[in-house]
Amino acid sequence: MLTKFHSSSRRAQSSAVLLLGFLVFASDVLVFRQEPGLNLFAWCLLLCICILLVARPARFARSVKCAPFALCALLPLVEAPSWPATLVASLSLMILSLVASGLLPKTLPSIPPVLARLLLKVPLRMVGGVGQVVRSGAMPGAARGIGTELRFWILPLAIGAVFLTLFAGANPLIEKALASIDLAALWSLINVERLFFWAFMGGIAWVLLRPKLAGRCCRTRRGTEPSQSRTIIGEPVLLRALILFNLLFAVQTMLDMAYLWGGVALPDGMSYAEYAHRGAYPLVVTALLAALFVLLAIRPERSGSEASLIRKLVTLWIVQNILLCISAILRLDLYVEAYSLTGMRVAAGLWMCLVAIGLALILLRIWLHKNNAWLFAMNAASLAVLLLGVSLVDTEAFVAQYNVSQARELDGDGLPLDANYLEKLGPSALPAINRYLAQPQIRQLYPWKHVRMQEIRSHLLLQFQNRPRDWRSWTWRAQRLENYLATPVTVE
Repeated sequence: MLTKFHSSSRRAQSSAVLLLGFLVFASDVLVFRQEPGLNLFAWCLLLCICILLVARPARFARSVKCAPFALCALLPLVEAPSWPATLVASLSLMILSLVASGLLPKTLPSIPPVLARLLLKVPLRMVGGVGQVVRSGAMPGAARGIGTELRFWILPLAIGAVFLTLFAGANPLIEKALASIDLAALWSLINVERLFFWAFMGGIAWVLLRPKLAGRCCRTRRGTEPSQSRTIIGEPVLLRALILFNLLFAVQTMLDMAYLWGGVALPDGMSYAEYAHRGAYPLVVTALLAALFVLLAIRPERSGSEASLIRKLVTLWIVQNILLCISAILRLDLYVEAYSLTGMRVAAGLWMCLVAIGLALILLRIWLHKNNAWLFAMNAASLAVLLLGVSLVDTEAFVAQYNVSQARELDGDGLPLDANYLEKLGPSALPAINRYLAQPQIRQLYPWKHVRMQEIRSHLLLQFQNRPRDWRSWTWRAQRLENYLATPVTVE
């Protein structure tokens, strides 16, 4: 029975090695020295199929059920191979790999730690994976035989090289023949860049075909958490800290409600833009520090009247932190109205929303008596949903359309359109530029701006037209833009 198991395991390893070779070959054909596009989706799809082919028999049915969800997570790569789309695709492939190998936990809170252990194991697996395959005897017989034969030639070739060097010193003919060998030409036949690319892509594929987890950094008894084993801050200190913090946050909350929501006039010499700029990011840092304090200081198992008071004070404090995050978002909105929109400000707004969601989840954790693993898993799920949504949106086009619509040249308010930043957004800004140039007042009132925008439009149009046209670099986002540009547009 044991012999049969080892034979089956060796056959599975051999199949994995053959599929690894296929994936490396496919990555060379699809991805190497190609502009990212449909090729990344195609390679990830092949990797997904190979993971299913090497799945354990007992896990194959579950892997097939998980495959449609992994395929849906790969679809943002068709829209555009942005970094959020790549992160979502990587996460889906890792989960499918864990399902196929039987390493995925059944409970949601246990999944993020397992993913972290898989990632911690990646560097060592990528470096030592080939040697492990050779030592385990998982390579096909012919390939293993070639490797063994090459190993037997190392010592003879080394000693032979010493003898050849001595002969060259003793025989001018041999020395002349060796000097005529062009080592640079021989070295040029070896593409070092391609070899490193093969090693990198092969390492990624091998990690997902045969996943392994790093050891746990700490082990706890079932049903307990390290953070619950002792009290970091005593209840008397915690109670007084929460009273003080609530009073401080109440002052800030009331000021924001008065100036941002109530329309109260600001002190002389201070504009709403300055008020918004000075508070948008510090308030998010404040909320993060408050969340960290709650996680470190609050124990869910506290009971008694004092614990009940602490729970109510924590609830009030977290609610105030959520209001601070909302104030930070409102401040950012005022700042954008005054100084236009950028990609970094979009990211900042999304980050503030994530912080607010995280604070709300902390509140749920306390009142539902959940543990930190549940909290971490829910935050990870929120981040994954956000990345999935961002990967499907052309952020550059959104920023360009917003700035054009808010430009002073169009509506009389706001700042003049920043043409240089619009150019940095790339070809995605072309529809917004066309909309800007289609306004008749631009040429009449701002002739120099009209000329500059025409130059930017020509430059971006040339940049888009000179992009790689290979099918491997195709994206749905670029196709939509090409369809738009193929439609006649009236530009003044």
